[in-house]
Amino acid sequence: MPFGTPIFEPGVKNILFFIKKCLFLANKIPLMTREKPQASDELDELLTESRLLVLFNDDHNTFDHVIDSLIEVCEHDAHQAEQCALVAHFKGKCGVKNGPFEELKILHEELGRRDLTVEIQ
Repeated sequence: MPFGTPIFEPGVKNILFFIKKCLFLANKIPLMTREKPQASDELDELLTESRLLVLFNDDHNTFDHVIDSLIEVCEHDAHQAEQCALVAHFKGKCGVKNGPFEELKILHEELGRRDLTVEIQ
């Protein structure tokens, strides 16, 4: 069959035959289906999926307070805590910790108690 030659001859009968043949073949191919996960599986995945705890700049906390809080709560070393405080100050926000939602929730609550503005993303 030369290049550019139509697969079927034009005409309503031939077109209908071609469509029926395609539908017949399509029904013979097994479809891949994905089982819908249980609600608890979806919840477990959301809770264990890695998230980011973000510290936002504010106008009322001192650098020392922010640095001390990151050292005590997030277990940063002094250099890391200082760098995060500076990034948050100049860029407006800084990711301070990665981890599963459940672990970050505890840190989020404690940093909130210390009047820092944080969010889990």
